[in-house]
Amino acid sequence: MELDLTPKTAEAMFEGDGGGYYSWSTSQMPLLAKANVFAGRFRLHPQGFALPHYADSTKVGFVIEGTNGIVGMILPNSGKEVVLKLKKGDVIPVPIGTISWWFNDGDSDLIITFLGETSKALIPGEISYFFLTGAQGLIGGFSTELTSKVYHLNKDEVNKFTKSQTGALIIKLEKDQPIMPKPHMNLTEKLVYNIDVARPDNKVENGGLVTTLTEANFAFIGNVGLSVIKVKLQPHAIKAPSYSASPAVQLIYIARGGGKIEIVGLNGKSVLDTQVKAGHLLVVPQFFVVAEIAGEEGMESYSILTTTRPLLEELAGNASVWSAISPSVQEVALNVDSEFQKLFISKVKETTNLISRTTN
Repeated sequence: MELDLTPKTAEAMFEGDGGGYYSWSTSQMPLLAKANVFAGRFRLHPQGFALPHYADSTKVGFVIEGTNGIVGMILPNSGKEVVLKLKKGDVIPVPIGTISWWFNDGDSDLIITFLGETSKALIPGEISYFFLTGAQGLIGGFSTELTSKVYHLNKDEVNKFTKSQTGALIIKLEKDQPIMPKPHMNLTEKLVYNIDVARPDNKVENGGLVTTLTEANFAFIGNVGLSVIKVKLQPHAIKAPSYSASPAVQLIYIARGGGKIEIVGLNGKSVLDTQVKAGHLLVVPQFFVVAEIAGEEGMESYSILTTTRPLLEELAGNASVWSAISPSVQEVALNVDSEFQKLFISKVKETTNLISRTTN
């Protein structure tokens, strides 16, 4: 069966004074449903506020832009709200069923891209949000009689409780409205991880860097059952082909710059060889091999793997599988003589999985 791996940009689902929400639908990208993954992005303008809600999927948020974001979360069965500060480079896991609200307290837009998995979602490949308040608020869907008895409110009070907020999804707060809670910085350090300043797994001058984030170095991400990879390539640098040896789907979001992505699947068939740019989303099916090539501006991508323990195997560089295969097996498998095998493996051991623009 043919797989359509063509990269896509998000479609606008909601736009207003406070900002907008954008997502990739399964009609646009059918493979999202097959792979049980999803992606969405919101942009909060200054004073933009995303109304309290919960969702049917686990996800990880990547702060693409902004320096003064605030998120409030009530984790399932916690009974308390934690308020966290967000800035560019932050990674924030959001477990399924968590109630959260989001606010931009800065002077420029706050942009957060969410990548997640939908194995328990109502609609495979898509996330469903349930809002507590606003035009789509859950409480407003109940009868006045029930709400009155549950909250001990009279009819007028119920009407004020359920209908005062006429906005939906994202609103803009006015200057005279209540000041948002201040972030708990000690909790921010535990529940938010800035991947921009993290020590990379591999860094090559003029090449770029690769940083992997798992529950081993960020315990809270284990709560969403996912792991994260950041790849930042300098202009014309290459991230060599690799695959996940664990049965995991990789969902890649191009955050900055652009270049080319190549994916090879069953029977050694190229299933994708295309240009990508900032805002593009791609799905890499289980066990398929992917490589990234940066363009003139370089390229920066964030991705999730649907596992807490990613096992990534490289097909090039000194840590690649070639370095482990015995010379005689290489000769037979490649149908080459020993002279070429020695030349080949010497070249392999000279590089890593990141190839700089200056490498011949």
